[in-house]
Amino acid sequence: MGDTRLLQGRYRLHELIGRGGMGEVWRATDESLGRRVAVKCLKPLGPQRDEGFTRVLRERFRREARVAAALQHRGVTVVHDFGEWDGLLYLVMELLDGRNLSQVLEDHTPRPLPVHDVVDIAAQVAEALAHTHRQGIVHRDLKPANIMRLTDGTVKICDFGIARLGGDIGFTSRLTGTGIAMGTPHYMSPEQISGNQVDHRSDLYSLGCVLYEIATGVPPFDLDDAWAILIGHRDTPPEPPRRHRPELPVFFERLVLDLLAKTPGDRPPDAADLCRRITGARAVTVPVPSRETPTVPTPNASLAPNPSSAPHDASGVSYEVCGAYAPAPRLPSWARGMTTGPKAVGVGTLRSTPPDPAAGLSGEWTTAARAGARPAPPSGAGRSRRTERPTPPPGLLADLADLAGRHDAGLGLAGLGRWEEAYAVHRAVAAERERLLGPDHPDTLAATRETAYALGRLGRHVEAHRVYAGVLTARERTVGADHPDTLRCRHDLALNLGRQGRFEESYRMAADVAGARALLLGPEHPDTLATRHEVAYALGMLGRWDEALEIHRDVAAARAHALGPHHPDTLAARYEVGIGLGRLGRTHEALELYRDLVDARTRAHGPDDPETLRARHGLGVSLGRLARWDEALAEAREVCAIRERVLGPDHPDTLVSCREVAVALGWLGRWSEALAGYRRVAAARERVLGSGHPDALAGRNDEAHCLERLGRHAEAVGLYRRVAVLKQRGGR
Repeated sequence: MGDTRLLQGRYRLHELIGRGGMGEVWRATDESLGRRVAVKCLKPLGPQRDEGFTRVLRERFRREARVAAALQHRGVTVVHDFGEWDGLLYLVMELLDGRNLSQVLEDHTPRPLPVHDVVDIAAQVAEALAHTHRQGIVHRDLKPANIMRLTDGTVKICDFGIARLGGDIGFTSRLTGTGIAMGTPHYMSPEQISGNQVDHRSDLYSLGCVLYEIATGVPPFDLDDAWAILIGHRDTPPEPPRRHRPELPVFFERLVLDLLAKTPGDRPPDAADLCRRITGARAVTVPVPSRETPTVPTPNASLAPNPSSAPHDASGVSYEVCGAYAPAPRLPSWARGMTTGPKAVGVGTLRSTPPDPAAGLSGEWTTAARAGARPAPPSGAGRSRRTERPTPPPGLLADLADLAGRHDAGLGLAGLGRWEEAYAVHRAVAAERERLLGPDHPDTLAATRETAYALGRLGRHVEAHRVYAGVLTARERTVGADHPDTLRCRHDLALNLGRQGRFEESYRMAADVAGARALLLGPEHPDTLATRHEVAYALGMLGRWDEALEIHRDVAAARAHALGPHHPDTLAARYEVGIGLGRLGRTHEALELYRDLVDARTRAHGPDDPETLRARHGLGVSLGRLARWDEALAEAREVCAIRERVLGPDHPDTLVSCREVAVALGWLGRWSEALAGYRRVAAARERVLGSGHPDALAGRNDEAHCLERLGRHAEAVGLYRRVAVLKQRGGR
């Protein structure tokens, strides 16, 4: 590019973001429209290049522009403009916020992608191919590097550089006559390799190769050299994917093997048929990783919460549907493709909701990243997009982009445990979005919900309840009582009622939501199971542990059926079963369960993984309940030391382990040592959470109890009084 920074007086180039066989891709700004774009430029070729070679490359570049510009589908990269400037060919496309599947695979090495992601990618690519094939266009170079997965989960096919129109055989022959490789060895169909006629079924074969790789972590013919790979495609049957990865659904293996048939006539007839097969086989609408699924807080304060959250809040657990697929319950049109929604910790996606006429906006020209909505280029195609929408005013786009950044900053502060600051940021974003978009716009409500969540983490549950109730009222008014977003708000309220100690109300509301979610989404949908978990928690807090344990076991069995017995989410549910067993006095059973969990977690994630340590913590608590205090102390000290090294000295889990050490010391009669541990925990919680936070107050109660055991009654009474005053202030 030399020093050139502005093309056609319009496209300002900022930074090089990719190189390929034909050109370079730059992040740029369309200064006429004020939008971010990607500009692909044909690489300048030196004088040593053959003239015919150069001519063909230029023709391919122009053809890519014409082909891609003719495709208008949410699963295909949008082309805005193309032309030639000062001898340089360029193509202007939407700027995609995501990574191609080749990069995604590298991120997941050595493990392949989660099964629900693989199935979702397969469905979206099949839908996009069905559209391109209906237009008579064959891609001819489908591979992971040419498939983008955006941050909101949308999948797009890119780079139609060697695509051809179905009837344009002569043009294709002229291009291939140059000896330029037409396709990539790992993903080429047998007919491409043999030089036979190629049609849309060649793309289906390439898609089979892509799906095989993202599902198993290796391509179907992972051989030493290009020639061996080509021979494999032509002559060797592929190894069934489930031999690499047994948890893959049977229907998915059958589909991939059908795509990889050597003869085009033995493959599925078209991509539309592929879409129908995938849709019919999916048991549920597969969500993106959700931060809604809660982890039961232990009634015994010595049991640790999930490492990524406070007790009874979001666990960050993903749900990867990888069992057998049965016909899915039919959802209303507005619920298709929706996600379970974020809760301020981890990564999730906020989907568009039905249009909001009161705000004067469609609600569909923004897509979401994490928990905040990111404005997309006006001509971009989000997953819920069906028709072109008017371009919002540039000033409004800029304001919303700024708010999205601030929203993300709030989430970052939350991730650091800086809840006062996170609350202030989310409250300000919610107020500004209300001014720009209206009080009922989904983006406004998303920020308001994060405000409520931050209040809950600060122990201000009464205020959080009022905010959650306001969001629920708005959801019921705009999308109805049975909409997934409305049910999510009711789930939040049920959780918050439990945090206020209103367990009977929490139980009733959670039971209603669980029933509604089962009808709408299915009894084994992750959201349904999340709310059933809330039902079990409330039952436990009401002393109805037999019922609670039965539900926890049902949830664990449902996850084992859908995800497999060794999936992390199944193991998380089994952990809750251990809590129930302990509360029922069935400590020996709980101890054996925790031993199994420790072994499974260690094999899957290693000895220092937070979930492995969580299982070890449960093991130590069980040892203490069996009065095996020397063993309990040794276990607690080791877990505490690892957590301090891995998570930091003030992390909530480290402090819970520190408290468990103090508990064991107290039972062994070593109260002076126990007092030092209790004081460390209380001081750290006050420093991080504030003196009025329930966890900080619990720490001071522990300290007061220890002072009593040491005979220092006056100090103990003073501390109890201080805790009572702080509790009274917090409940106002």
